Amino acid sequence: MHLQCGRFKLALERPLVMGVVNITPDSFSDGGMFADTERAIAHAQRLIGEGVDILDLGGESTRPGAAPVSLEVERRRVLPVLEALASGGVPVAVDTRKPELMREAIAAGAAMINDVTALSGPGALAAVARAPVAVCLMHMQGDPATMQSNPDYRDVVREVRDFLAQRVAVAEAAGIARNRIVVDPGFGFGKTVEHNLALLRSLSEFSSLGGALLAGLSRKAMLGKLTGREPRERVHASVAAALLAVQNGAHIVRVHDVAATRDALAVLRAVMGDE
Repeated sequence: MHLQCGRFKLALERPLVMGVVNITPDSFSDGGMFADTERAIAHAQRLIGEGVDILDLGGESTRPGAAPVSLEVERRRVLPVLEALASGGVPVAVDTRKPELMREAIAAGAAMINDVTALSGPGALAAVARAPVAVCLMHMQGDPATMQSNPDYRDVVREVRDFLAQRVAVAEAAGIARNRIVVDPGFGFGKTVEHNLALLRSLSEFSSLGGALLAGLSRKAMLGKLTGREPRERVHASVAAALLAVQNGAHIVRVHDVAATRDALAVLRAVMGDE
């Protein structure tokens, strides 16, 4: 099994680590730390040195309560960093819900489009369907500004799985091959702690969707509620969550702390006899 990610063919026999590069002033865990081009590039290069498999650039915060930013602002944040990194040896994903930026990012060398709205916006499918890039389809109940106000499900695992199955079918009908598709249950995107824990326990049920499975739990509020720690103090909890996700079937873990996660995964693979 592999993921076709632009010019990269990524084997999924071992879990892949996606490293977060937030080029924003207001992301929940590191807002403002890498908000200018030079610092964002330096941070990305540091993650490459730590062994990241995929870089994920974001120019619009999607934390709970975040307001959207304009296309021009997001473009100005993301494209210079992407252009500096795209020709390197690591695939670069762009986290955006704007079809215009999707097209521009692909033209600038993005290997993956990571969309919290699962390509449901007008023109989003068309923006990526004919390009050789991977796509990440994520579940979110509501939108970032209001999604944590009152999340409600009768059966969170079934509802999230059914939504993602429907979006995979739509993507395939638009011409996006299954080996380009990643699915993400959207931990923390319109979910309570109990919803997130239910999804993590049942992550193996998402393997039936057929694409690569991504889990993004790093430093999220659920870990703060479980440990009582602030976002930058959640490294240990984040690594534990990544290990649990991989044990339950995740092919990709999206993290802030690349080196710590890779070390823990190396131990897990050795214990499981995968080395």
